[in-house]
Amino acid sequence: MSSTSSIKQAADAARTKTSQAMSSVKTESAAVATATSDLLHSPFVRAALPFVNGGIAGMVATTVIQPVDMVKVRIQLAGEGHAGGPKPSPLAVTRQIIASGKALDLYTGLSAGLLRQAVYTTARIGFFDTLMAKLKLRAADQGRSIAFSDRATAGVLAGGMAAILGNPADLALIRMQSDGLKPVADRKNYRSVVDALRSITRSEGIAALWSGCAPTVVRAMALNFGQLAFFSEAKEQLKAHSTLPLGAQTMTASAIAGFFASFFSLPFDFVKTRLQKQQKGPDGKLPYKGMADCFSQVTRQEGVLRFYRGFGTYYLRIAPHAMVTLLVADYLGFITK
Repeated sequence: MSSTSSIKQAADAARTKTSQAMSSVKTESAAVATATSDLLHSPFVRAALPFVNGGIAGMVATTVIQPVDMVKVRIQLAGEGHAGGPKPSPLAVTRQIIASGKALDLYTGLSAGLLRQAVYTTARIGFFDTLMAKLKLRAADQGRSIAFSDRATAGVLAGGMAAILGNPADLALIRMQSDGLKPVADRKNYRSVVDALRSITRSEGIAALWSGCAPTVVRAMALNFGQLAFFSEAKEQLKAHSTLPLGAQTMTASAIAGFFASFFSLPFDFVKTRLQKQQKGPDGKLPYKGMADCFSQVTRQEGVLRFYRGFGTYYLRIAPHAMVTLLVADYLGFITK
């Protein structure tokens, strides 16, 4: 009898200890969750999250889209200075790149692309979300809902500020992607984005890192006006007037935003590519004096439609990049809200 009693007492004691241990674990887990929540909702983290989420989203998208961007740049540089120059198809350019080296050549400049996204997309989405939050508060104080003009203002300002910060990485990306078009003896054979930035600074001066900055800024303003403003507006309209699930609304809004972003920004992207690729000739002069001169020369020598050459490839680069960026940014925003 006493043996049975002892066993019961031991079992009760074990149950009590187990219950206490489980309670302690739950308390500690709750404390960790509370601490994590408090940290996540601290003013500094809340202000930084749009920038961090934007940078991560942009880098994921660039990794996916980099081969398309490489083909787009090669198409823009084909037949430079000639009205009847070659009109290569995306498939022909892809074939040529692979035939001259290896499939991984399509990822030339990836390190520069990732650095650009780490700076540019971090800034543009961060600035856009921050500006939109302030504009929403102002609209609420005025007793109205957020308007398309507010979204457009936020998109244009965010794009311009981010482009200035991201221009050196953008320049390095163009130089790395166009290097393979030069004669073998003239190639720089950049090893990485750091090597490209160092080489450009050493041979052309630090100011050269902002070559093509004017069209880069205008392109970014046009692209963000088309992408972020139209994405935000399209998503709002789809939410109000369609029965599509949330994921489908985001995908559809991204495709719409990608088209308008491509249409508004491609001419400036074209000029930016030409200006950032150019280097001094034997006479010590650059082919183009600036953005206006590049527009003028291309229009005169190659025709105005040259600015929209490769629109299909550009759209295939912009729209999926926008989709991946905005989907990842939306998801990161959801799990960190």
